[in-house]
Amino acid sequence: MQVVCKTKSAWYNGRVPMRTYGQYCGFSRALEILGERWALLVVRDLLIGPKRFSDLERGLPGIPTNILTSRLKELEEAGIVRRRAMPRPPGGVAYELTDQGKELEGPVIALGRWGAKRLGDPRPGEVVTNDSMASALMTTFRPEAAGRANVKYELHLGDVVVHAHVRGGSVTVGAGPIEAPDLVVDAGPQLRQVMAREISPEEALKKKLVRIQGDPKLFKRFTEFFQI
Repeated sequence: MQVVCKTKSAWYNGRVPMRTYGQYCGFSRALEILGERWALLVVRDLLIGPKRFSDLERGLPGIPTNILTSRLKELEEAGIVRRRAMPRPPGGVAYELTDQGKELEGPVIALGRWGAKRLGDPRPGEVVTNDSMASALMTTFRPEAAGRANVKYELHLGDVVVHAHVRGGSVTVGAGPIEAPDLVVDAGPQLRQVMAREISPEEALKKKLVRIQGDPKLFKRFTEFFQI
């Protein structure tokens, strides 16, 4: 049976217009909601945790203020994002994912893993942010390699500091340092080469492409836990 959609636009709760593809299909419906520029990056950053508007703006260099406002409004109307009052101090309002929004974790991780294999070297003007790096750790984590390991990693990439706690076959990631890390890794873009198995962890340490504080064996484990 062929279903023909004769309308060219649809509405979130009768208020915010969205583009449509004229197809009665789950994939096209998802694109109607999430296909606008920056939308999935907003979701990616909120998967790390709730954020104020200024946090999102700072974590997405290059996004115009009016575009961020529009994306957040559209995601709110779609039931993906909601506002939450933050405790005092400092108070204010933060954005967080709803239960529907959290269901996007799997697709976002799958897309990030697919894209990570096509990264190559950084292009001119491309930057790494706390949330993009934390997301990269979520994306590249291999639970089958983690087993019963319980290890805290802290990564420094220039001014960016993120952490990952591998425990019980899962990982918790976040921006900033972590209390009592088992291993501190100081690296640059070359870390991608190690995670992609283009260079061994031993060679990366020998050539000082990566510097660590802690047991070198834990760095080798890191490259097993997180792979592109």
